[in-house]
Amino acid sequence: MRKNIGLLVGGMIFSLGFLPSVAQAPKQVFDRQVAAMVEALRLAAPKTNTINDGLYSAWQVRPETLKGWSKYCLKKEVTPTQFENSPALARQVVSCITRRELNNQYTTHQNNEIAAVRGVACWWMTGKYTGCNNGFTGAYVQKVVEYYQQQRSKPVSNTSQIKS
Repeated sequence: MRKNIGLLVGGMIFSLGFLPSVAQAPKQVFDRQVAAMVEALRLAAPKTNTINDGLYSAWQVRPETLKGWSKYCLKKEVTPTQFENSPALARQVVSCITRRELNNQYTTHQNNEIAAVRGVACWWMTGKYTGCNNGFTGAYVQKVVEYYQQQRSKPVSNTSQIKS
């Protein structure tokens, strides 16, 4: 019995050595950061000026993308028409995905907020987190960053941390 307790305590101490310290733990994004990113993506969405361009809502989302996102966020598929016709539903899905991606990018970039925003903006446009440094995608990412910073600078009265 005493040997088992010693092994248990020794194993716990050994395991704790592999846990990251609190100072190194990834930061989780706050509601206001998600809201700022969602709005920045909306404001920066390319305007195609084409009716029936195959992109839906103010965020210009593709139907095949929407299918996966709505399953992930709502546990059910949403049609492009539902997404297009309900700004609240569109914002809910986009916020959910944005929260997930911002949290991932915060971890990847050691809590560097602007690097995380750049990563999410690049992913939003290309499906990749890097490689959006010039050309059309570079300009798009820069526009998202600028809109994000504008949105983040607005005063917020109630902020709560988002739990993943």
